[in-house]
Amino acid sequence: MRGVVNVDLTPVLAAQIGMAVATFSKAKQITVARDTRVSGQMLEKAAVAGITACGADALCLGTLPTPALAYLTRRLDADAGLMITASHNPPQYNGIKIFDRTSLAYSEEKQDKIENLVATEKFRLADWQSIGNITQTDKSSCYIDMIRKKVKLTKKWHIVLDPGCGATYYMAPKVFQNLGCKVTAINAQPDGHFPARSPEPRAETLAYVGEVVRELDADLGVAYDGDGDRVAFIDEQGSFADFDRVLSAFAAHAMRKRKGGVIITNVEASMSLERAVEAYEGKVIRTRVGDIYVSSAMKKHGAVFGGEPCGAWIHPQSHYCPDGMLSSALLLEALEEEEKSLSQLVKEIPQYPTLRENIPCHDKAKQETVTEAEERLKTSFPAYKDSSSIDGVRLALENGWILVRASGTEPIVRVTVEGESLKAAKEIMQKSSSLVKKIVKEKCR
Repeated sequence: MRGVVNVDLTPVLAAQIGMAVATFSKAKQITVARDTRVSGQMLEKAAVAGITACGADALCLGTLPTPALAYLTRRLDADAGLMITASHNPPQYNGIKIFDRTSLAYSEEKQDKIENLVATEKFRLADWQSIGNITQTDKSSCYIDMIRKKVKLTKKWHIVLDPGCGATYYMAPKVFQNLGCKVTAINAQPDGHFPARSPEPRAETLAYVGEVVRELDADLGVAYDGDGDRVAFIDEQGSFADFDRVLSAFAAHAMRKRKGGVIITNVEASMSLERAVEAYEGKVIRTRVGDIYVSSAMKKHGAVFGGEPCGAWIHPQSHYCPDGMLSSALLLEALEEEEKSLSQLVKEIPQYPTLRENIPCHDKAKQETVTEAEERLKTSFPAYKDSSSIDGVRLALENGWILVRASGTEPIVRVTVEGESLKAAKEIMQKSSSLVKKIVKEKCR
């Protein structure tokens, strides 16, 4: 659930979601945490009221990053976890993300059951003598200790950290100090208005971090999104590390270290991931866009690593939630083991040109357009190497790939193309977008 506070997401709905989760999971104990948004405490208290009304105990962990809540849900043997966050969305938004006892976010099937309980209001309300207890506690040290035990650094790295006034404001500096790093923290005060920058870390919003890295001659810049499940990196030269390339570089390191294995990513990730992983006898499996699909596939296939090209990396050896802080600590360890700077590590990954085009299309015709596009694209590109329809239609070509997806929120069909050269990408895009536009014209007559 995610939306504008007191428009899409109200305290009433938060309480109903709390009741629904407690009812569905038959929980004895549910962990609850929030990010720094101004509406966090209001929605947290409402959700806790719903949880306890259905007889479950609420373990309130305060302000935490989402991955810490997911990890602690498993570590503390809770039956479920509720995270009050809108992740990388603007400050007027908030949301509720639900995790099971294994640290995996609720699947679509489980979410549907929660939604049905909210719609029907068939909650398992407790007798007045059996209402759940509320406990406020700080377990952040358990998560910090997990990273300290997992990651071993020998070099005294100088890291510029930018929590962006979000949920990692306290824990991220603490994590890296405990690893022996020199930490320069900026925007490390909690502020749900996110006055310094957007909660979503992107190249265009992190230029100032690069300036600080250069000015201080630091080794690395690290920035997190509003709830800490995404991370962006700035190299030692002050340049933004491309999401796809750094994902592929870390995956290649994981393959070298483990001598093969399975890596999971989504249909939008660069083909550089296959090139990097397959060079070390690894295998890439692609899923629908969304970290829950990546996490579920990782569990199913026993993957050693997975992630999406937005800075959401998942390390199943610790838990199944994307984790910005753990990812950045493990990247430092990888740089030490490879004896390279971040720019050197990323430079090993080729950068392929990516083009995107949004084609207007009536909502009712979007899915039909994508379905029709699959057959016509296969006819137009008869030498395609592979195809997938798990999320739109994706064709892998000899010199690139095409992805045609219907937007879930707008009346458009998105066409994404990657090519081994700009010329190849333009040729693939011209052919693909013309075909999709023709289908839209036919469907929208």
